[in-house]
Amino acid sequence: MLSKADDFPVHQTPEPIAYAGTDRNFYDRYFFNGYSSDGSSFFALALGVYPHLNVMDGAFCVVADGVQHNLRASRVLGMERMDTVVGPLSVEVLEPLRSLRIRVARNDHGISADLVFRMRAPAIEEPRFTYRIGPRTIMDYTRLTQNGSYEGWIEVKGKRIDVTHDTYQGTRDRSWGVRPVGASDSQPVAPPPTPQFYWLWAPMNFPDRITLYHNNADAKGVPWNTHAVMAATGEAAPTHMAACSSEVRFRSGTRHAREATIHMSDAHGAAYRIDLAPKWNFYMSGLGYTHPEWGHGRYRGELAVGYDAIETAKVNESESHFLHVQAFSTARLTGPNGLERMGCGVLEQLIVGAHAPSGFKGLTDSAP
Repeated sequence: MLSKADDFPVHQTPEPIAYAGTDRNFYDRYFFNGYSSDGSSFFALALGVYPHLNVMDGAFCVVADGVQHNLRASRVLGMERMDTVVGPLSVEVLEPLRSLRIRVARNDHGISADLVFRMRAPAIEEPRFTYRIGPRTIMDYTRLTQNGSYEGWIEVKGKRIDVTHDTYQGTRDRSWGVRPVGASDSQPVAPPPTPQFYWLWAPMNFPDRITLYHNNADAKGVPWNTHAVMAATGEAAPTHMAACSSEVRFRSGTRHAREATIHMSDAHGAAYRIDLAPKWNFYMSGLGYTHPEWGHGRYRGELAVGYDAIETAKVNESESHFLHVQAFSTARLTGPNGLERMGCGVLEQLIVGAHAPSGFKGLTDSAP
């Protein structure tokens, strides 16, 4: 099966691009988020390709006036990965690693958009994520992350939101490799493990720089993948920190942060601190993460488009599909020679199962 990508010199194996190795869980994914500097407006878009499931899906979410609107779409891929359009959603690379366009065509649900992302700093390759449970590889993927600004517009139920580069910033990422998608595995590794996953991801925008921190840790709190980066805006190469760590103080009755602190130091020993103040949560189920019906890579027919809305003040955060959040957060960066900057970004959190430093012992117990 030849596809459009076969006319480009991008092959990594002797096979056509339509075939992505042999693991049915291979995926290739775009993600974007954007927010106004005061946190009053937030949007996110994701588009995923699952070559061995022959499915493409995506979602666009926008939070306005206390409501999270979720527009989702899924279609049969047809083994053609270059047509990054699914229902009303589309992603277009304008200049690789610098600018991209995301669009939501007008539809029956009253959510539409036309936005251009432009880099504020170079794309960052995060350390390769390889996660095993016993002999089985659960995740094995690479991700690039890039902070930028947006220009364009969003329309929500007849209300237009104008988006300008000086007021809307955010982050995009691209990831590809293997992680659980589609239907659950019918036979987990023996003996069946107790679910556990601890994940923080914190890309931040400041006036003259960006920072990025993430942490995947085991039940004892030992990181199996963690990293921190700082980069000046513009073209300069980012500084990859020599050490990093974080502390999270949780809201009572939840597994979501009330406040958090990130520590990082460079190869010369210069120490930096970022204090985060989460303001409200965006629920990642809107983009399909842990969603019971619109989970990633599920076959929903030749083409399906769906919509729902969440009143954010009424969410029961103890429900499993509301555990995974990105919290819009203000950030205070301090460092050597009196450095102090104020900025904002998101603190993504997905904490399932035990995590000793947080005091979590069961599957979904919450902070006191």
